Amino acid sequence: MELKQISKRLIITGTLVIWAIKFIIRPMNLFDDPTRFVLNIAPNLLGSFLIPFGAYWFFSGKNFLVARIFKIETTYDLRLVCLLGFGMLIINEYLQLIPIFGRTFDLNDILFSSFGLLTSYFVFGKLQQRYQAQVN
Repeated sequence: MELKQISKRLIITGTLVIWAIKFIIRPMNLFDDPTRFVLNIAPNLLGSFLIPFGAYWFFSGKNFLVARIFKIETTYDLRLVCLLGFGMLIINEYLQLIPIFGRTFDLNDILFSSFGLLTSYFVFGKLQQRYQAQVN
């Protein structure tokens, strides 16, 4: 299966899982503390894991300005996308300190987003190497 197709399926499935957690499972308040903690960090963990896959799916094969920045063809490009994604994650979390947004700042979100992005870096890198070996 092509890497772009794998990325597409992961993004769609991951988005549906995140929505189910945020809008269905968490509001029902059925779980105790350890499970509730996992459900609270899961959208950040999964969302950050999906960053390189989303960048590859949306921007591969395109050549406009944003696609040039987020196109993932080499390991350097993957590192750049992950670093930019990490920067956006940090900015997003710190913007939650502004009371207008009605959200709460949580260091665990940054920690687990970092873990998800780091894991994604290795998983996507491995898949990309495998796909490039098949092409060559």
